[in-house]
Amino acid sequence: MTSDIVIVDYGMANLRSVQKAFEQVGHTAEITSDADRIAKAHKVVLPGVGAFCDAIARLRETHLGSAITDHIKRGRPFLGICLGMQMLFTRSFEDGQHAGLDLFHGDVVRFPSVPGLKVPQMGWNTLDFTQPTCPLLANLPAEAAVYFVHSYYVAPTDPKCIAATADYPTPFTAVVWRDNVFATQFHPEKSQRVGLQMLKNFAEYAA
Repeated sequence: MTSDIVIVDYGMANLRSVQKAFEQVGHTAEITSDADRIAKAHKVVLPGVGAFCDAIARLRETHLGSAITDHIKRGRPFLGICLGMQMLFTRSFEDGQHAGLDLFHGDVVRFPSVPGLKVPQMGWNTLDFTQPTCPLLANLPAEAAVYFVHSYYVAPTDPKCIAATADYPTPFTAVVWRDNVFATQFHPEKSQRVGLQMLKNFAEYAA
């Protein structure tokens, strides 16, 4: 089975690992930096690692941000991963204050300084499903574990968009979902069977 999935290349992610993960679940995914190709895609994936300010600047310079926004507003399926999730929000406080795509209202904030708490969070953590009907979470076991690498997390204005949380040491947003838009703070492509199931769910999601 194949699917028209496009992975956005803006120079700040390990795109091949995401592409290979889709291939493992029987779906092809094309890597592109072409805004026109994104505009024609049925499904778009925005991965990301690194600094928010650099990444959002790249999206704006290349017009990829506009292509992503248009794709979402057309009601087509979209998946944001890690930094790709954070850039959907209003603003980030990483190294200053920087405007995001504002597709979800809310801020990107740093984990608080807590004795004994290592920042960034790096490793496996368990999900608590707050919206188990979210299509991205279908066929997952209870207390599914996924792989995180991050110092910042999103704080949505509207908690209704939160589909799953994790604790570090208090609950933070791990998955958001609204209509055709899904996003994860963790890396599904690094989360073994659980992550592969999520990518399969997205690839086979019928908007």
